[in-house]
Amino acid sequence: MSDADYAALVIGGSAGSLEVVCRLLEGLEAPTRLAIVICLHTASRDLDDLCAVLGRHTELPVVEAEDGTAVEANRVHLAAGGYHLLVERSATFALCAGPRIQYARPSIDVLFESMADTYRRYLVGILLSGANADGAAGLRAIHRLGGLTIVQTPETASAPDMPRAALKLFEPDRQNSPSQLLDAVRVISRLAR
Repeated sequence: MSDADYAALVIGGSAGSLEVVCRLLEGLEAPTRLAIVICLHTASRDLDDLCAVLGRHTELPVVEAEDGTAVEANRVHLAAGGYHLLVERSATFALCAGPRIQYARPSIDVLFESMADTYRRYLVGILLSGANADGAAGLRAIHRLGGLTIVQTPETASAPDMPRAALKLFEPDRQNSPSQLLDAVRVISRLAR
């Protein structure tokens, strides 16, 4: 782990990732100057339930990321189902109803790539369990622009396709088990600028 000051943490996952996301949220120190954005492959009708579930694991407010709103520190922003979520250079959210990518909308790749363009070396990207390759290219974009990249070890993922796709594409900064991810998130939240 570097001594960089991080401004944002973006997490992506699909099948088998919800339990890990809940554990990671428990590791965040509140209050934090870190903005947290999460993209999970879920149906839009489940978003309110997902906010409630995640909210039980953190002191931070868990909210739906809405078009035109600011990416705010000290809160967890969730991507809504049915739309791609992007972060503009002004650190505001934008929603797009473009075609599905890797069978998904929202696409983890779209979110990761847009956040990489905005936050560069001040971004931490974590890719978790999932049953397709979504997120691998986006995590590589974060890496190329100087951000910290972490992938769940495929052996610990209930659906290892996402982590494996990232590992085939490039060498992330770290490969972590869920307990190691939790430790990393604790450190990252302390280093938030």
